[in-house]
Amino acid sequence: MKTLIVGANGKIGKHLVRKIVENGQEARAMIRKEEQASYFEDLGAETVVVDLEDSVESIQKAVEGVDAVVFTAGSGPNTGKDKTILIDLDGAVKTVEAARAANVERFVLVSSFDTSREAIVEAPSSFSPYVAAKRYADVALRNSGLSYTIVHPGILTNDDATGKVSAAEKVQRGEVPREDVAEVLYQTLQTSSTIGKAFQVVSGDTPVKEAVESL
Repeated sequence: MKTLIVGANGKIGKHLVRKIVENGQEARAMIRKEEQASYFEDLGAETVVVDLEDSVESIQKAVEGVDAVVFTAGSGPNTGKDKTILIDLDGAVKTVEAARAANVERFVLVSSFDTSREAIVEAPSSFSPYVAAKRYADVALRNSGLSYTIVHPGILTNDDATGKVSAAEKVQRGEVPREDVAEVLYQTLQTSSTIGKAFQVVSGDTPVKEAVESL
């Protein structure tokens, strides 16, 4: 299997690329800057330089020839509402369109923990645009006809991986290391029963592989 990781230079993306390569599979890291390439090439991954603000056609060139796409990109906490719309919503939607155009059916999307309408209303004003962007990216993927999975992680930390999580359609809000989220994404790619599902994930007591296979 060859997987395109969108947002590969992010913390979850870097963990995921490494896990894919270490497990003997092929990874293509989509990055924004040429100077980011050496990290991934040293791991043994392909790289492709594309900005999510570019056209669908540009993104499609990155998608061509892969078996799956994992979208881990995000605008980050220090950008304005404009970047939230352009990356977290429009970037995701364009990547979905690019996957469809390239006949790549498998698509895994990293979303926000809760993207319900209630979550948008209840979120602080500084955070509600992000939740709204993630909600409508989720909707676009659900309606795309692709073999999708939507992963809703809890509060992300840079703690060492525990290898254990709690994953279900609904779980109690909590924290989860980014490296454990990357392992969830890797196992999701290996598990066809996750297709057509969306689930929340936080730290827990169940080994990641077992937790994903039980969804």
